[in-house]
Amino acid sequence: MSLPKYPDSPTPPPAHIHTVADPAPVPRPTPQISVTSGAVVAVLVGGVVLTALLAAVAVTAISVAVCAVVIRSMLRDQRRR
Repeated sequence: MSLPKYPDSPTPPPAHIHTVADPAPVPRPTPQISVTSGAVVAVLVGGVVLTALLAAVAVTAISVAVCAVVIRSMLRDQRRR
């Protein structure tokens, strides 16, 4: 049986080869955002105002549509006479 032949080297190769790693990226500081009660109240009031305006527009549109139907009906009755 033959044995493997190793190269003649006076010093063994290093077990761990040291490589220079890239430096870790420095995290940028994130700005602190604090939610105050005033901001929450402002958002809620804004939502209520926008909802009220939307409801007012819807009621106005419905009332204009009803008025148009009534006036159209009245004009149609006058033309028949």
